[in-house]
Amino acid sequence: MHDLLVPTAGILAMAAAIIHGVLGETKIFTKARIEPQSLRLLIRLVWQCSAVAWFSLGGLLVASPWIASQSASRWIIAASALTFGFAAIANAWATRGRHFGWIVLLAVTGLSLAGL
Repeated sequence: MHDLLVPTAGILAMAAAIIHGVLGETKIFTKARIEPQSLRLLIRLVWQCSAVAWFSLGGLLVASPWIASQSASRWIIAASALTFGFAAIANAWATRGRHFGWIVLLAVTGLSLAGL
């Protein structure tokens, strides 16, 4: 089951990362007014850092069933579940549950943990 659930979580995480990055650039930052301009750049880069981190963790989740060390695989799953779980809670809290992102992130967390 691990060979199916964890890579599925990884693919979902990578999709969420791409959607997060693209929607941030096309929907959020085209309308946001952030001053000074240097702060705007910083916030955009931090936004994209989360997308890169989620995509990277998703790639590790996809690869984890084929990693020779079972211990390393479990640490990848644990770190990913912690990261996506925190992101899901933060998203749900900040948006009062009105944004679908927390559901996707919670699904990644659940699939990852189910594959342990």
